[in-house]
Amino acid sequence: MDITINYAFLPQTDPDAALAFYRDTLGFEVRNDVGYSGMRWLTVGPPKQPGTAIVLHPPAVDPGITDDERRTILELIAKGSYGAITLATDDLDGVFERLQGSGADVVQEPTEQPYGVRDCAFRDPTGNLIRINELR
Repeated sequence: MDITINYAFLPQTDPDAALAFYRDTLGFEVRNDVGYSGMRWLTVGPPKQPGTAIVLHPPAVDPGITDDERRTILELIAKGSYGAITLATDDLDGVFERLQGSGADVVQEPTEQPYGVRDCAFRDPTGNLIRINELR
C-alpha cells in the first residue's frame, strides 16, 4: 500500500496574517487562495514538497455546527489548543532565529527532548501550535 499525506487543515482567523506567516516567515508557496461569501481559504506548502500542503481555513463554518459548538471551537482556537502541526528542518537554530526575529510567538526554544527529538515550538497568528523538529 502506498499512502501519502496530501493536505493537512489548520484554522485561521485572519487570512492576511496567516498568509504573511506561512508565506513570508516560513517561506511556503501559496498554492491556492479562494474567497467565498466573505471567507477565505489559503493553501500553502513547502516549495520542495509540491504534493503536500496545508489548507488554512475559516474555523467553525460547517453548517451542521451549532452556535454553542462554534463558540467552543473559537475559544479553543484563542487558547491555542485546537490546531497543531509538526514541521521539520535540517537547520533548527536558523529557523528558530528567523521565526523569533519575525516576532512569532515563541512557545519553546530549541530543546533536546527526552524522546530523542530536538525541536522548538511557536504559535501562528491564529494560535495554532507549530512544532519544528530537527532532521538528523
